[in-house]
Amino acid sequence: MDTTEPTPLVNSALLRRYQGRRVRSVLKIVGRTNDGIQCLAADNGTVLVRPSPGAQYASPFVEVIGVVENETTIREDSYTNFGENFDMGTYNQLVNLSNGEHSHLFI
Repeated sequence: MDTTEPTPLVNSALLRRYQGRRVRSVLKIVGRTNDGIQCLAADNGTVLVRPSPGAQYASPFVEVIGVVENETTIREDSYTNFGENFDMGTYNQLVNLSNGEHSHLFI
């Protein structure tokens, strides 16, 4: 496993902390606009994903890996479809643990 450039788990509230860095987040797709894909993060905040060319999100829940452009936008580099059902509440707890006092366990 390559740990030279870890990708932190984030929710919408954590995006501002990681501007310009690569992150990962499981998101729920709620709509599409000319600017990108509108999503809900695990903390119920809104996130705009700018998909890579040819990206075809085939399920309501996707894990996006990409670079944070600003406090509401991720430029996607890769993604994984996460299916029809996903427990966002539990995932949000994991995100908070991985960015809090237990962050050393996730790097």
